[in-house]
Amino acid sequence: MTYTVNDRPATAPRVQPPAVPATATVASATDHRSTADLVKLAAEQISTLVRDELKLAQVELAHKGKRAGRGFGMFGGAGLVALYGVGALLAAAIIGLAAVMPVWLSALIIGVVLLAVAGILALLGKSQVSKAGPPVPQDAVASVKADIDTITHSVKDRGHR
Repeated sequence: MTYTVNDRPATAPRVQPPAVPATATVASATDHRSTADLVKLAAEQISTLVRDELKLAQVELAHKGKRAGRGFGMFGGAGLVALYGVGALLAAAIIGLAAVMPVWLSALIIGVVLLAVAGILALLGKSQVSKAGPPVPQDAVASVKADIDTITHSVKDRGHR
């Protein structure tokens, strides 16, 4: 899901545009501002832009965190129920093997097989974790890059007029 500063989920904080004093008007073709005024205005706008981008990243990460939290909770519940099911199946396997060999030997065989499966799963899990990338707010990063490109092109275009 892509977010913009003006298009946020209902729970996201709204960003208000900066208040413009009555004496300050939008620059028109005949407006002759000093370089200092233009630098000050640019600094204010860049500051507002950075704050908005940080708020956007915060909203995006909060949204992802809530969704991930719910998912992890469901995985935990599924894991607990599966643990009870596996325990019942293991007891059945031990009892089944006990019909043809001593109970202690059937329990030992099942235990060794379980430890081997656990070792394989641990190695596979380790490789998956090492392949995972850092949790980066991709939409906010893309938005910041687009803002930088826009500002860069605007500055270059203004210099060539």
